[in-house]
Amino acid sequence: MSEGQVRQRKRRRTPAEIQQIVSEFKSGELTQVEFCRCHDLVLSTLGRYLRQERGSSEVRQGGLVAVELAVKKLGAQPSGCGLSVMVGSGRRIVIEADFDATTLQRVVQVLEGM
Repeated sequence: MSEGQVRQRKRRRTPAEIQQIVSEFKSGELTQVEFCRCHDLVLSTLGRYLRQERGSSEVRQGGLVAVELAVKKLGAQPSGCGLSVMVGSGRRIVIEADFDATTLQRVVQVLEGM
């Protein structure tokens, strides 16, 4: 760049604009490189938009699910219950009814650090 040229920063795209770009790319038959050339878009930016869209659709598909307490379902009186969480990788986290709150807090801190 010469001294007389000033590079202006482009404004950030809104989520709606990003969704429009992703939809246009997916509905067309252009390669990513061709699409980026036609739309004055950097290849890595399109890649990031596609990854974000893929990640958000995975969250919609594999998101939270409704649960019902077994005690409530069976009509029994609750005597305290534990918690069991199955994560996507097939691992399971189980907390018994008489869990130690301090230990749980330490486990949560470790998980948040991952």
